[in-house]
Amino acid sequence: MRIENSFVPVHGVGEKTERRLWEAGVTHWDEFEPSLVGNVQSQNITEFIEQARDRLAAGDAAFFDRAFPSGSRWRLYENFRESACFFDIETTGLDARHSEVTTVSFHRAGETTTLVRGDDLTRTAIERELHRSSLLVSFNGKRFDVPFLEHAFDLDITQPHLDAMYPCRQLDLTGGLKAIERAVGIERDRPDISGRDAVRLWHAYERGDEDALTTLVSYNRADTVNLKTLMDTVSRRLHDSVFVDGNEP
Repeated sequence: MRIENSFVPVHGVGEKTERRLWEAGVTHWDEFEPSLVGNVQSQNITEFIEQARDRLAAGDAAFFDRAFPSGSRWRLYENFRESACFFDIETTGLDARHSEVTTVSFHRAGETTTLVRGDDLTRTAIERELHRSSLLVSFNGKRFDVPFLEHAFDLDITQPHLDAMYPCRQLDLTGGLKAIERAVGIERDRPDISGRDAVRLWHAYERGDEDALTTLVSYNRADTVNLKTLMDTVSRRLHDSVFVDGNEP
């Protein structure tokens, strides 16, 4: 689903009104007619569409991140898919106060960049990667990856952020990323490696095992690449479960 199919960002318009508009054949901003709703809603919708067209043309994901209800923010994905940054971190533990970030991978436009502790993993490098994208996509990143990075590198990450864990839950896809990947048919080259193994691999690298770092980086990169595949799948499924095309026979 695209942003232009949506009316729930409008003040005073909820899911019921949006569905009623879809069922009446108004499935796109271009099809809206003021006579279809009350005067106040009509004015709100008209004003929103006018402003939203300009913001969409400007690539302003932040505007729509603020406008959409939290449960509908997955609808930003289709419009900003090409400029989205899928990111994931590996750490030596779960507590940002006592653990270190070891690798951070960013996947964007078919290319993946991985930063490694002690090499090129710096505050400046992270900011450069994050600021290149209009929309960040993670899995459980709002509760883990972002707070961890902010604490470890004194960052303030404010870009629009789509945490795929929550759209997955709307489809009853629960558990960790690897479990959900299996549930939707996404395969990994090394399905035997877990987050706990990532910690072990880092410590092995610190002891001089270069192959361990190669495996860790490959694992971290796979998280971001597979995250794009997962978000593609989840957005399609949510579209099918939510959207009503009143123009269909």
